Amino acid sequence: MDPINHFGFSYSTNHQHLPIRKFSQAARVEQQPVLSDDYSSWEMFDHHFDDQVYPSEFTASADPIECQFADTFFNVDHYHDVDFDLGLDQNSFLVHDDNTNVPMMIQGSDNDQDQVHSQDQLTVNVDDALQLVHLLLACAEAVGCRDTHLANSILSQIWCSANPFGDSLQRVSYYFATGLKSRLSLLQTNMNPNGTVFGGVTLPPDVTREERVEAFHLLHQTTPYIEFGFTAANEAIIQASEGKVSLHIIDLGMDHVLQWQSLIRTLEISPKVIRITGVLGDQGDMLELETSMAALVAEANSLGIELGFHLIAGPATPEMLTRENLRLKEGESLFVNSILHLHTYVKESRGSLKTILQSIKKLGPTLLTVVEQDANHNGPFFLGRFLESLHYYSAIFDSLEASMGRESIERMKIEKNHFAEEIKNIVAYEGTYRVERHERADQWWRQLWRAGFQVVTGMMNRETNVMNSLRYGDGYTVRSDQKGYILLGWKGRPIMLDATWQPSTSPVAS
Repeated sequence: MDPINHFGFSYSTNHQHLPIRKFSQAARVEQQPVLSDDYSSWEMFDHHFDDQVYPSEFTASADPIECQFADTFFNVDHYHDVDFDLGLDQNSFLVHDDNTNVPMMIQGSDNDQDQVHSQDQLTVNVDDALQLVHLLLACAEAVGCRDTHLANSILSQIWCSANPFGDSLQRVSYYFATGLKSRLSLLQTNMNPNGTVFGGVTLPPDVTREERVEAFHLLHQTTPYIEFGFTAANEAIIQASEGKVSLHIIDLGMDHVLQWQSLIRTLEISPKVIRITGVLGDQGDMLELETSMAALVAEANSLGIELGFHLIAGPATPEMLTRENLRLKEGESLFVNSILHLHTYVKESRGSLKTILQSIKKLGPTLLTVVEQDANHNGPFFLGRFLESLHYYSAIFDSLEASMGRESIERMKIEKNHFAEEIKNIVAYEGTYRVERHERADQWWRQLWRAGFQVVTGMMNRETNVMNSLRYGDGYTVRSDQKGYILLGWKGRPIMLDATWQPSTSPVAS
């Protein structure tokens, strides 16, 4: 039986009857015994693909099953023509192709045949949507089988429809196609005789730190995705710290102080003394955070709260996560907080994550608050991972357009400078360079349980308080399940998860 997610929808990744099966020799792999989580085992297995696994000429036939398949990705019934004049430099949103004669977005010309490729072609009909989905999946499979010639040929067709200024289908397709192009570039650059790929070369970043920070702040201000995590985690901390005098928060992967601004403004009576230790990870900027924390200390003092902070250059390691290094004190309630960070410790094997979690448990925290994306972007096979992430991000792009509009510049920045970077990492990279290894709620439950944690349930009105704090229009849902998770979804599709954990006193499996 297929696993069922928290909203009652199937999580099946087999897709045995979908049109991708017409082109998929990778289906043979899925019928084999499950391999270990070790990266080398599944990658070496991947080399047994035949060289010729596709028809010589790719076409899409619009039978009912295929239409249903396309509709699971995109709301193809609401495509419409729009006037599109934003008064901005559209080239700033394009990823230029310097290696082929095919532009990443084909410009219009006087030739009637070329007019269909112009930037004015901003919507697609149902048949075009179906064709675009077909092309993406066929290209992904060609890339997965390392057929670079076929993959580049299909990409040249995708650029005719994929468009970062179009509807949600065209936009998400554009960024997934860009990810495929990046993966092809890495394959051609880093392949060596033993079959190992992506061994030491990375692509130059498409986004500056300033653009990434701006996009994150816009995401926080205009959608519930970030605010949901802050609110859910803070609600758990506030309830658990009631009656406490001194509170110490370890913030894993600290990159900003937005969550803690919200926390100190929400605290009513206690605690009166708060210490925040920020473990910066790979993204945080020490000088920038020191400035932000100093301003936050002043605000806390004006509210009658004694706030202190200590920053540690990360990322967190078992050797660093000790009581001495974190300056823990007797009598203070310890909270460990991770917002969209723990998934970066999910490596080719799960030993890295388990080691970090066990180190956190040794600290004896009152609570461990975890917020992550509820998605399976860490499967062992590239094709399945591509399919899962395409489903997931198409829902996000749909929600952004519904809540912010087709012509929103803020939405464009969020998509290009935040979500497109996640997509690129999931699609293009392997090994240590792939850090966007999102997992589903059930997988997080298993990993934390094995590390000696149990979910905290029964916090009074927590779901209601989170739901009441998020007001972003129809389509978003906040629900909880029997395991203690709070989940944020878009039209029934789970997007974000929050759970609060505490060290377990029961024996756990090794």
